[in-house]
Amino acid sequence: MVLKLFKRQKSPDVVVDEYGRRAVIDIRNITKVYQMGDVEVHALRGVNLRIYEGEFVSIMGPSGSGKSTLMYILGALDQPTSGEYYLDGVDVSKLDEKELANIRNKKIGFVFQSFNLLKRTTALRQVELPLMYGGVPGRSKRAREALEAVGLGKRLNHLPSELSGGQQQRVAIARAIVTEPAMILADEPTGNLDSRSGTEVMQIFQRMNKERGITTVFVTHDPWIARHTERVIMLRDGIVVADRKVANPLMAGETERPSEAEELEGVFQEVYYGGTKEEYN
Repeated sequence: MVLKLFKRQKSPDVVVDEYGRRAVIDIRNITKVYQMGDVEVHALRGVNLRIYEGEFVSIMGPSGSGKSTLMYILGALDQPTSGEYYLDGVDVSKLDEKELANIRNKKIGFVFQSFNLLKRTTALRQVELPLMYGGVPGRSKRAREALEAVGLGKRLNHLPSELSGGQQQRVAIARAIVTEPAMILADEPTGNLDSRSGTEVMQIFQRMNKERGITTVFVTHDPWIARHTERVIMLRDGIVVADRKVANPLMAGETERPSEAEELEGVFQEVYYGGTKEEYN
């Protein structure tokens, strides 16, 4: 029944870029309004955005920019007030709660700053969980392969308490990729890690993106992390104020992290201030 519904709500015109890549994310004039007592808060004010197959994108913005609201909508965790959101061809903005849960399970791999692992569950079982919810056969084999892909083939039966922070985040990445989703949505995935572990995790994301072509979206406030992606989208006051490709994305582990001032200056000169004059009015 759900599959039939998905087919009926496919995007009427599949958008492709100049390289022939399909739009995995196609947001059309999305708005989000929250009612706070007698006051309406306009978190998103008509956002249009497309992210294509195999892209590695970061979304940035200051507090109150609408970044978190957009993340919830991208992850099918919240519905827009108006507009259309096509995820891998499916109009997510028209689905009910049950269908949204199905979309989250099959088309989106989540990686969070706090790992979100179950304390008394082994790494292998953690990675099996999305497959269990989806009724997928051969779960153990697929979970093992996903853990091996992130370098944890010898940690299958370890509990989170027996793993370092970086290893716990690798388990979370394996759990995100095991369902072969249309995209990975990562919210500050290195925020709770030391610099070495953060570099290792970023290397895994970059490898997965390049070798497997996994569309990856980072939501971050960290300019240094953004410089490791291929494209930076910046929000302010609920609208997209800049959308720029990163000319020379950094490879994790190959460049030493500069001071915070240098980071900010670099990313803003390269991305934020590279737009047209009208973007900043």
